Amino acid sequence: MHNLHTPSESDGFAGDYFSATKAGPTLTSPGSYRDHFYPNLYAGIDEFGGIGDPREALGTLFYHDHTEGVTAPNVLRGLSGRYNIFDDLDSGDERTGLRLPSGPYDYPLTFGDRRFDVDGRLTFDQLNPEGVVGDKVLVNGKIEPVLRVARRKYRFRLLNTGPTRFYELYLQNRGANAIYTYTVISADGNLLPAPLPNQTGVRIAPAERSDIVIDFSRFPLGTELFLVNMLVQSTTRRPEKVQAPGTRVLKFVVDRNPAEPDTSQVPAQLRLLRPLPSAAELATLPVRRFNFERSGGMWAINGRFFNVFEPTITPAQGSMEIWELFNLDNGWQHPIHIHFEEGRILSKTVNGVPVPIPPHERGRKDVYVVGENMSMRILLRFRDFRGKYMMHCHNLTHEDHAMMLRWDIV
Repeated sequence: MHNLHTPSESDGFAGDYFSATKAGPTLTSPGSYRDHFYPNLYAGIDEFGGIGDPREALGTLFYHDHTEGVTAPNVLRGLSGRYNIFDDLDSGDERTGLRLPSGPYDYPLTFGDRRFDVDGRLTFDQLNPEGVVGDKVLVNGKIEPVLRVARRKYRFRLLNTGPTRFYELYLQNRGANAIYTYTVISADGNLLPAPLPNQTGVRIAPAERSDIVIDFSRFPLGTELFLVNMLVQSTTRRPEKVQAPGTRVLKFVVDRNPAEPDTSQVPAQLRLLRPLPSAAELATLPVRRFNFERSGGMWAINGRFFNVFEPTITPAQGSMEIWELFNLDNGWQHPIHIHFEEGRILSKTVNGVPVPIPPHERGRKDVYVVGENMSMRILLRFRDFRGKYMMHCHNLTHEDHAMMLRWDIV
């Protein structure tokens, strides 16, 4: 379950799989079911009491199968789903809290790349360590679907389930000669401190989420618009460039006026962040380095392949650490997912030169896109629970081919 502050036994560990006759290496026996407990708590229970720190509240979550070695084909076939959480701020009610678009105007859009054979059957080469990039894009399970909308604001919860393709999504007119703006309000399911208005494109790597608000009231009835992916990606290695006019993935038809006045809004302040530690405090924290690389044609972290039995590191419960993520390859991008708590990006470099952190990456995240020859420093806390968790590349083929490690909170 991406985002959720979850006890270890319910985290979906890659070795905790079973059937009626077999059990994964970290389970003791076969079975017919296994309960996962999702307490819907926020990080910081021990520190703040109650349900935790309200600044750690969660929003757009999703879950998927995580079986060791076969996550990609299982997700490809549909083993993933949505899980949204509401609170006093993000209330799901246009009359309370932040008053964001809600109800039927709060709409999920799930993207996935697929490849089909000449007979229309889904194909995927799970033995190829370089993976497969789909040439068709599914949106909520359909190719180029149509969504009819009213002349008012909508919140769209964008999710890239992968397994491979990155997207950069633009709102375009039928003639492909005009681009319209929207407002970005969250990243990886977490509301940003303030909205990012007048955006024309948002990029989402596999497993990343972004919530956007589109105001259709500016368009007359009968207007046809398209959500277009302008990010060219011909191989599994990385996106190559942004190029118009792009590929249409979803059609909007503005076909009615709203039945009631639109009372929703996007306020100037969303969810405040906990302040980062001071520079002096950060300088005292342990620093761990992780190299994402190929080794013998396989995908590795620090030269090691996934081992379900042995934790690579053991941070202490209640501690803070800085993790440095290094991509040692100039040909690949790796969307790195760290289970348990969201982190904060502290800095980035490309070829050793500092680069700015984009505004949409300055909030809480659980997926960190480490580009070619890039390094990234992130701050992580390990609060409330103990047990085994994982870090891995969310290019699902890389994950299945061993670019994953176990880490334990002790």
